[in-house]
Amino acid sequence: MAWWTRPLIRLLVALAIPLAIPALITAILWTLPGDPAEIICPREICDGTDALAERWNLHRGPVWFYVHWLTSALGGDFDSSWRVQQGVPVAELLWESLPTTATLVLLALGVLLLGAVLAALGWLPRALDPLWQAVGLAPAVILALYCAARIEISHGALSHSGWPATLRLLMGAGVLGLADGALAAAITGTRATFEAEARLRYVQMARLRGESVLVNTLPNVLPALVGQLRARVLHILSGTVVVEVVMGIPGLGEMLFDGTLSQDFGLVLAAAWAFSLMSAALLLLQALVEVSVALWVRRSPAGISGVLQGEPGPAVPGPGEAV
Repeated sequence: MAWWTRPLIRLLVALAIPLAIPALITAILWTLPGDPAEIICPREICDGTDALAERWNLHRGPVWFYVHWLTSALGGDFDSSWRVQQGVPVAELLWESLPTTATLVLLALGVLLLGAVLAALGWLPRALDPLWQAVGLAPAVILALYCAARIEISHGALSHSGWPATLRLLMGAGVLGLADGALAAAITGTRATFEAEARLRYVQMARLRGESVLVNTLPNVLPALVGQLRARVLHILSGTVVVEVVMGIPGLGEMLFDGTLSQDFGLVLAAAWAFSLMSAALLLLQALVEVSVALWVRRSPAGISGVLQGEPGPAVPGPGEAV
């Protein structure tokens, strides 16, 4: 397989995801029983169903609706909420929720990155692995329920503003970073990657020359680490909906849940599309790192380049042999 094959596949998938997610939701909308316009305005209690169908571009079928919505979304126009907050622009709701979700994800990711960095530097002993694994046995929903209960008991009606709201966000990030084995996987996965690379001959030769093992292994394991990072972020994003809903954090996850519960597909489309863009950005980042490392390896001296690409390196002298 050529070195550029994997980055190219990731690029194509990253471009396809933001197109596929709205198409899937549109298909689901048209597979529901009845006319999609009746979701907004049932004919039994509403006289303007046909007018609303034209207003929301539902009158000309799923393809027209999909193309019109995607074209408008690319221009930053997501129209208005169907049912959750009727008449309120979805873009306004989106921009209100996005910073909260971004902060929640970044804080949770910080927990995982801290564990991964300490594991890479060898500052976290293996003896602590059972502790991280024990903490990770708790499901996110259980920890989120516990944290939400503690905040509500301590602060009551004031728990959604000021310091209690910040505490709610911090505890939510802690839940995402610790629950379902997230931190344990980050620590053990990073350590295993570096240990496997450290057994290769070029690293052993670097040790004999007195060079840093981390400096020699990092460029070669960087694509694998970025792949692990993408998996960790996707794990966090998938848990964000649960944590935001259970803990009452006003982010994209809660908006997606409210839209789904109320069958507000205008809101669902926008929130799901935002999550798909995040996923696509992670794929693009991974592809960029893979291309950068591959180009760096190909520009390296022939001997080093060969070893980094997996070719046999020079033999390491054994005990008692001349170096």
